[in-house]
Amino acid sequence: MSEILISADKVSKKFCRDLRTSLRYGICDLLAAYTGMSNRTGQVLRDKEFWAVKDVSFEVRRGECLGLIGHNGSGKSTLLKMLNGLLRPDTGRIEMRGRVGALIELGAGFNPVLTGRENIFNNGALLGMSRLNVRNKMEEIVEFSELGEFIDSPVSFYSSGMRMRLGFSIAVHSDPDILLLDEVLAVGDLGFTLKCYNKMDELQQKTAMVFVSHSMPKIARMCTGIVVMNAGCSINPSFDVSAGISKYYDAQHFAPGQRFDSGVAELVGIALRSGEHVSQPGEIFELCEGESLDILLTLKLHRPVQNPKLWLVFLDREQRGFAEIGNFDKFHTGPLSPGPFSCSVVLGKLSLNPGLYSITLGLHEEAVSGRNQLLRIQSAVYFKVNGKKQGWVPIQIDTRWQFS
Repeated sequence: MSEILISADKVSKKFCRDLRTSLRYGICDLLAAYTGMSNRTGQVLRDKEFWAVKDVSFEVRRGECLGLIGHNGSGKSTLLKMLNGLLRPDTGRIEMRGRVGALIELGAGFNPVLTGRENIFNNGALLGMSRLNVRNKMEEIVEFSELGEFIDSPVSFYSSGMRMRLGFSIAVHSDPDILLLDEVLAVGDLGFTLKCYNKMDELQQKTAMVFVSHSMPKIARMCTGIVVMNAGCSINPSFDVSAGISKYYDAQHFAPGQRFDSGVAELVGIALRSGEHVSQPGEIFELCEGESLDILLTLKLHRPVQNPKLWLVFLDREQRGFAEIGNFDKFHTGPLSPGPFSCSVVLGKLSLNPGLYSITLGLHEEAVSGRNQLLRIQSAVYFKVNGKKQGWVPIQIDTRWQFS
């Protein structure tokens, strides 16, 4: 069994909502530590204090990647800063074994007056690299960051993406045993993001990683386990990736998104049906993987519409479109009279990953002058697919395999 490089045992950290009170508490805590007096205040909350992280425990072995997920303010970054030694836990114990490479805040530790090359030496020293080691790896760091013609320019001239690329390149070339990453792939073009993935795949065999992100596809791709944070506590004791992602989405609030209404058409009702079960207004409709799904629509027109075209787009949990119903020519030909009308769309059996999905609908009119948009509602209805089949992409294609 591979060695444990990161160990957190019932780690807790509290903060104070008021600056003046926080300074007073800090002075009292320093005096107690200096005089050797027993200080039990770490165990309880004082006035205006709250737990940013509370009793979180986990272990990460070499070759594993632990994901930290949760909504903003749930305690992810605070926990990561404690792992990196930037914050001291009030209670609990953290053990880090080996060299730590961290990219927690974009461009953290860079001196804006110095050049990129000079900052490589400074950051390398902070990561425990000798000057000779930095010099030997300078060419690799610069090449990976793709900053060759700008490496001798002051960092203050760099864009946020350039600073991220330089910081990431230094961290991954420091031969870390432990790699701490906080949303480092949120900035940067697609080509560099793919390069980062390839580099992390290469490093994962010999390092222990902790990866903070709000992108569940990135988490699903990289992580072998997950800690789901909510109000400072871990709510995923099994560390299972699929279960953790489901808990993350279950804690989110979903509502219909942006609406465009020309005044010509309005959505009277939208419902989903699977078998005999029909959704209720405002409900997140649930069905099992492989069950059929029908979409029931009722719209109302306030004037005659020539050649109306109705379309539906399916969005995954990240609000990315992955399928579209575009059989426009068979919807209706000719004018449609004012008043309400209903239609249904029969999808048949769904082979989708477990998780939450939504449907965006729109209605436009094909006129001689061009396309005239009449109605568009982002994520007009949500539905949840339950099941055990989990892949990297939403749609699972049913196939028949033959071997010879």
